[in-house]
Parts: sequence; structure tokens; C-alpha cells
Amino acid sequence: MLVGHPVFWILAAAVLAPLLAEIPLSFKVPVVVLEVLLGIVIGPHVLNLVQFDGFVVTMFGIGMATTLLMAGMDLDFSEIKGRPLILAVGGWIVSVLLGVTVVGLLHAIPRVHAPLMVTLAMCTTGLGVLIPIFRDSDQLRTAFGRFVLASGTVGEVGPIVAMSLLLSQHYSTWQEGGFLLAFLAIVAIAIAVGVSARPPKILAMLNRHMHKSTQLPLRIAMLMLAALLLLADKFGFDSIFGAFAGGMILGQATRGEGGKALREKMETISFGWFYPFFFVGTGIKFDIAALGQDLTTMLLVPTFTVFFLLVRGAPVLLYSGHIDAAQRLPFALSSAVPSLSIIVVITEIGVRAKSMNPDIAAALIGAALLSVLLFPTIASSLLSRSAVRAPNGVPM
Repeated sequence: MLVGHPVFWILAAAVLAPLLAEIPLSFKVPVVVLEVLLGIVIGPHVLNLVQFDGFVVTMFGIGMATTLLMAGMDLDFSEIKGRPLILAVGGWIVSVLLGVTVVGLLHAIPRVHAPLMVTLAMCTTGLGVLIPIFRDSDQLRTAFGRFVLASGTVGEVGPIVAMSLLLSQHYSTWQEGGFLLAFLAIVAIAIAVGVSARPPKILAMLNRHMHKSTQLPLRIAMLMLAALLLLADKFGFDSIFGAFAGGMILGQATRGEGGKALREKMETISFGWFYPFFFVGTGIKFDIAALGQDLTTMLLVPTFTVFFLLVRGAPVLLYSGHIDAAQRLPFALSSAVPSLSIIVVITEIGVRAKSMNPDIAAALIGAALLSVLLFPTIASSLLSRSAVRAPNGVPM
């Protein structure tokens, strides 16, 4: 039976997804959404070609850490400092308050529990989805693009830090606060060392191994990731915080032409091998049948989708005077694109800890998929129609 060959089917889905994305349509479907959809098709609830067990589960966990590693590497705070970052932080705080209100209302629905986890899921932004879209449309370096980039950055970082701090079961909140400061201090020191301490002899030695079978720089990077995963676990955080922190360190240490080769190798191994196991694996794991088991779960998918837009889109009101009126709806839609990877992580933790009903987890992921499919597509269409660019004099 071909069911016993999960690697073949997962990689087949990973190859097919970008090919399907090349089909000329009036709208562009993100490749990660196609990967998840293909995972559903080959998974146990449709064609039953792959089971979510054994090797697939192991690689899914590694792929989850890798997606957050690359999210950390993509962060560049120098691009968003000043007004964009200040507004983004303020907007995320507004989103948290709205999220608490919305989840409070949802809590009245039977089985919609885990309010903290659902709130954090509502407050995410999928920076990994937005960056390629804005890069392809030449919006990334505009004033409008920097505002969206800042909102997405905070929408990635905020939930990860909050999740690591508030969802830990090891220590009290105050103890976790102290451990968080200590962990961030270690990360800051590592970034400072990685950016400034570059002895010529060590750099020459690393360059010699860059293109050899030893691949020493890549092995050092992966060892550092493993060390941060272990350290995060010892401090009582979920390992995803260690993966994200590792990405931040690597991202800052490899800025510029000197780090280009290592970044390209990290992207190759992550995007080419580990990402499919996470996104296709998300589809394999996704119980699509659970959405149709009862009316409440079925209705929660469009409900969560609307709430994603409300919670992350409403802070656009803070941007009055900073972005053009024609850009406000595209900005709200872009900010409301949820981080599929973080939502999968949140639901995974919730179901594993038995604090979130699997049906609710399925509804959240289903709503995230629907949002990632609709929101950036509509936003791109609105931007291309208006062909509006933020004025050069916009205060930053």
C-alpha cells in the first residue's frame, strides 16, 4: 500500500502546490494555503494516503520550529523603527482588548473555551504571507508597505512572546516574567556578539567550510537553534519561543552581503524540506469532517473569519493621517491576515493540553485558511485598482 510512503506523498503535494499557484487566475492563492489544502486531500479524512503518525508527527514538530525560525530571520526592526513601530504596538494592544471582548462573547457558546489561546490566535498577523505579496507588487519599500510590515511584525512577535509567557505550566507568571527577561538578555547578548564579534581568522575558516561537505556554518546555526530550544524548555517556555529567538539571532548576525550564503542555505533547507512537513502536515492533521459534525462548529468558521478582520483590522483607525483613505481597507485586510503557523501552534498546544476542544481548533484553522485565502487577495485587488501610493511626506 502506498499509504506506507508518507514522504513521497508529502513531497508530491509540496511540488504540486507551487505549480498550481502558477495557473493564471484573476487572483493569487498563497502557496501555503494550497499546501494545506493538498494535505487535507492526501490525509486520512479524504484519500487516506498519509496518516498523521510516527515519522510525519516528528517532522511536523521540526517543521513547526523551522517556520518560526525563518519568521525570526525575516525580522528587520531597522526597516520599521519610529512611527510605524509605535503605531503597530498601539494597534496590537487595541487588538488584544478587542480580542478579549470578542472571546468573552464567544465564551457563552458551549465548548468555546480556552479564552486566552483564542484571543492570542485572533491577534496574529501572517507576516510570512504578506512579505512575498508586497514584494511582488513593489509595495514593500513604500511608506504604506512599511506600516503594513510593522503591523505584521508586531502581530508575529506579540503572540509568540505572550504565548510563551502566559501559557507556560512550569512556573508562576511572575517567575516566568523573570525568566523571560533573562532569556531575552541572553538573546540580546547573542545578537550583539553575532553582529560585532567577527574575528578575521574565524570568518576565513567558516568561509572555507561554507561550500564543503562539512557545511560548518550551517551546522553551527542548527546547533545554536537546538541550544535555544533546550534553553527555552528549561525556562518553562514552549520550544517555539526558542526557535523564534534563534531566527532573530541568525537574522541579525547574517545581515549584509557577508551572510548572504548562509541565509540562502538556511532558506533552501527550510523551504525545500522542512516547510512541506509543517504546512502539508497541517492539512493531513486537519479533521475537515469535524467542521460538519454540528451547526455550532460549522458556523464558527465564518464567525472566526469575521472576528479576525474585526480584531486586527480595527486598529486602522489609529492610522488616520498616516495612510491615504483609499489604503485603509487594504491595510485593515492585510493586518487581519492571520499567521497560519502560529494559529496551528496555538491549537496544537491547546489540544495537547486538553484545554481546547478539537472541534474549536479545527474551526480556528479553517477560519485562518479562509482568511489567508480571501484577505490578501482582496487587499491586492483594491491596491491594484486604486494604484495609490502613500505620499513621500507621510510622517515616519
